[in-house]
Amino acid sequence: MDAGIELERRQVHGDAEGDDGFLDQFTVNDTDSFTTTDFGTPVDDRTSLKAGERGPTLLEDFVLRTKITRFDHERIPERAGQAGKQTPIFLRFSTVAGSRGSVDTARDVHGFALRFYTDAGNYDIVGNNIPVFFIQDAIQFPDLIHAVKPRPDNEIPQAATAHDTAWDFFSQNPSSLHTLFWALSGHGIPRSFRFMDGFGVHTFRFVNADGDSKLVKFHFTSQQGSASLIWPEAQATAGQNGDFHRSDLFAAIESGNFPAWEMGVQIMDESDVLKFGFDLLDPTKIVPVEDVPITPIGRIVLNQNTRNYFAETEQAMFCPGHVVRGIDFSDDPLLQGRLFSYVDTQLNRNLGSPNFEQIPINRPRTPVHNNNRDGAGQQMIPLNLAPYSNNSLNDGSPKLANQTQGEGFFTAPVRRQVDAQYVREVSPTFLDFWSQPRLFYNSLQPAEQQQLVNAARFELSNVQSQSVQQNVIGQFNKVDHDLAVRVASALGLQAPAPDPQFYHNNKTSGVGAFRGPLPSIATLNVGILASTASKSSLSQAQNFATFFTSKGANAYIVAETLTSGANKTYINSDATGFDGVIVTCGTANLFSANSTSTLWPAGRPAQIVRDAFNYGKAVGAIGSGINSLSEAGVATTGPGVFLSVKPSGNFTASFEQGLKQFKFLGRFPLD
Repeated sequence: MDAGIELERRQVHGDAEGDDGFLDQFTVNDTDSFTTTDFGTPVDDRTSLKAGERGPTLLEDFVLRTKITRFDHERIPERAGQAGKQTPIFLRFSTVAGSRGSVDTARDVHGFALRFYTDAGNYDIVGNNIPVFFIQDAIQFPDLIHAVKPRPDNEIPQAATAHDTAWDFFSQNPSSLHTLFWALSGHGIPRSFRFMDGFGVHTFRFVNADGDSKLVKFHFTSQQGSASLIWPEAQATAGQNGDFHRSDLFAAIESGNFPAWEMGVQIMDESDVLKFGFDLLDPTKIVPVEDVPITPIGRIVLNQNTRNYFAETEQAMFCPGHVVRGIDFSDDPLLQGRLFSYVDTQLNRNLGSPNFEQIPINRPRTPVHNNNRDGAGQQMIPLNLAPYSNNSLNDGSPKLANQTQGEGFFTAPVRRQVDAQYVREVSPTFLDFWSQPRLFYNSLQPAEQQQLVNAARFELSNVQSQSVQQNVIGQFNKVDHDLAVRVASALGLQAPAPDPQFYHNNKTSGVGAFRGPLPSIATLNVGILASTASKSSLSQAQNFATFFTSKGANAYIVAETLTSGANKTYINSDATGFDGVIVTCGTANLFSANSTSTLWPAGRPAQIVRDAFNYGKAVGAIGSGINSLSEAGVATTGPGVFLSVKPSGNFTASFEQGLKQFKFLGRFPLD
């Protein structure tokens, strides 16, 4: 063995007994090398091949196709990280960074994939709860996922970006900053799938029968309102209930509290593509609603749970290319690549068979006629003996459907061929990576800005490379100098001098996770702390439970044991399970510093109240329960704290308003 190779092997593996170095011959060292294809040709795999800087991605781009194909097939089949009438729909929520089984409340972008089973075929909008994405070109998607996923040597950390490779990618690819800022805010840790919005991300087209077209962006606005956790709460929730979001959604639908979203679009002329100071083909940009208001076009309602998770949710195979007449694509280079990638991914998930469209959850509600044949798992029995076009033996069927016959899909006539060179270049109209992250940051409330700052501090404190930390601070400094200083100070680093090229004072509305009171307290969880040692305590609890249940909330009477009307115990209760907490009169013995019991962990009743307060939730107390708040170290004054000597209609009405407020942001300290 070459001495240099042997030295490198020992540096990597040490001299572990039994290690004969056999596997070393298969290692690949990428240091000081150029990118090549799997067949050895040096290539540029950072930018896809397009017909002109802003033109469509070309099918001949073997670099894009092989890179995406290899990524789609990297792992054993699991999902790879990715009006006027009633129409059946299927909506699947998901996360990006975590694998199957990871906790629901990890900070992440959340998938919002929607299928319409229309009478013209299936139409899929494969979006997210954040209106932008990390990258501008699909050829970078494998790089993004490789960077965000756990380290390949130890598979750590799971479902988290708080590690070196993720932040190295973010710092070296500033197109990611806008989405990163959204994820670091409350949008990365929503209270529930039901309390988050959905977005189509890309720019699409509406096309009428005459071929006239408009550019559109899809919005799905939660009718439950917008609500978020805070980071310590999200972490604690992960430990208490890893299935928090899914169980919440299932329970709400099961109880008849069907979540709904208003479906709307921003509609723009074809000539507006560069009108707003950026390129509408850039998936890292939003169109401020002040520039183009959202036009409502419908409402989606989830009124039925799945009956078998695997058969329906796990086997649902969405594709951005599932479109119907009247919808068309744009030349967004991320969308162009997704049109190829999703079909390839579904082939992999279906063990190589192209018949995934025949699985019940994927079947359209309209008849299917084409010349596709056979394949593993074929479930149809085609009778056409002339499966080719053109044919005379079957009278030319299935016939061609297009703009003028058969109500067929057709491409918008405005999408004309351009006389342009084939290039691997980023359009100059895509190169402002910092103005919109600043727009988002400017538009947040001070408490939400602080949450973003704190999230960045947490994430970057887990990054081991100081050079990566410094690079991130440099990118933040292009967005906002004060932000860079605040994050750098927590890392013990010096922020650079202001870099004001992209600084501005513009704001937009509707981008924060906390946008005012919720319309209703229906489905919110109210914890009512009582004691089996006090009949008056239990009586008060029952009365409160009756009131909040009448408002559609879930009322939980918490006591030492499941007796006398209690439906939760202190041993299985935590502040993360409640959206507000009330302490009844007669519970003082539970909050005493000397109180101990084998029926709950030490200090649990006080911890529930204290954590609820620290998480910004509504907290209330009746009679001697007020002293219990003090015993727990909770301030008995200030917004969101509701006190009454005895139960009253004013108390319950005020507490209901506190639940609608959801979070009292004034409790959280600011720098």
